[in-house]
Amino acid sequence: ATAAYQIEGGWNEDGKGLSIWDKYTETVGNIADGSDGKIACDSYHKYKEDVQLLKNMGVGAYRFSISWPRILPKGKVDKKEDINQKGIEYYNNLIDELIANGIEPVATLYHWDLPQALQDEKDGWLNPDIATYFEQYAKVLFENFGDRVKKWITLNEPWVVALHGYGDGSKAPGISGSSEGKEYRAAHNLIRAHAKAYRLYHRDFANQTGQVGITLNTDWFEPANSTNEKDEEAAETKRQFFAGWFAHPIYVDGTYPQVMIDQIGKKDDAQNRPSRLPTFTEEEQIEIRNSSDFYGLNFYTSNLAFPTPVGEIDDKNNIGWKYDSDVTDFKDPKWYSGASEWLKVTPFGLRRMVKWIHEKYGHPSIYVTENGFSDFIGN
Repeated sequence: ATAAYQIEGGWNEDGKGLSIWDKYTETVGNIADGSDGKIACDSYHKYKEDVQLLKNMGVGAYRFSISWPRILPKGKVDKKEDINQKGIEYYNNLIDELIANGIEPVATLYHWDLPQALQDEKDGWLNPDIATYFEQYAKVLFENFGDRVKKWITLNEPWVVALHGYGDGSKAPGISGSSEGKEYRAAHNLIRAHAKAYRLYHRDFANQTGQVGITLNTDWFEPANSTNEKDEEAAETKRQFFAGWFAHPIYVDGTYPQVMIDQIGKKDDAQNRPSRLPTFTEEEQIEIRNSSDFYGLNFYTSNLAFPTPVGEIDDKNNIGWKYDSDVTDFKDPKWYSGASEWLKVTPFGLRRMVKWIHEKYGHPSIYVTENGFSDFIGN
């Protein structure tokens, strides 16, 4: 699996518009070593070589993402000329090359590279209209590639987009808005956008006989003390805050997990302000409920969980997704480490996570769309 910004390069070629990652990497200090994706792996020019590498590895399916600003430089479609035909041509060539080499194309509509034009217009994923813009974008992709692509993933890791893009600001577009609930507003619109793309496909493109799903990144949470009931409750609460944030609306009933509603409401009531967690309309609930043909799972690591001590809960500065669950988690130092500081390798966690998803969400088909660990380079 790859992401367009991470591999393509060709950042300003053939009519492509800027993405939020093109902009974000320009600011000194946002990226530790100052690198960017202007060239990356140069897959925009070397896709044929890349496909041969995949073939030589014996790969049977390749999940790649399509760059929204390469297809729609302005982010939306007001007239036919808004569609960048050079972008269409590139992905047509890539898809054809994969199929010619016996590799199934699996396309992700959105892997974090929002058109900068939409971020500039009305704050990107904070704008409710973005769900409609995403539906327009999906329509262009289904029309041009749906005859050959039979597995579609609407969003890759919306948790990351919401929390790190609009909550703590550690990823593009770099907005720090946890105290105002911006991560919850972004997530709300991401879920609405996913559902609109899903319904569009099954309404207007059912003859293509494909599948449309979503990929959610999910850590496993284990009770810090397996014999402590409070720790088990804490672990389940954090699973719901992490996976359930997106999975419960989509796979259960079109609403957020009750524990999220209760916890966030409790925090906001204590400060006499409206809940930061938005609510879906009845119409949106119907559109969102059961809006995925499979569960795409990105799994890497696990955590141990226990209830946050009372003194920390009472700190009025502790507002945002990181604190709202009233659960503290950490990683066992004995677990094997990858090169990334956050990555402890826990094979048991993957098995337990899949079992949990199977039981919580009505036995959906599950594709493990990412898994593995970062390796150490050099000494």
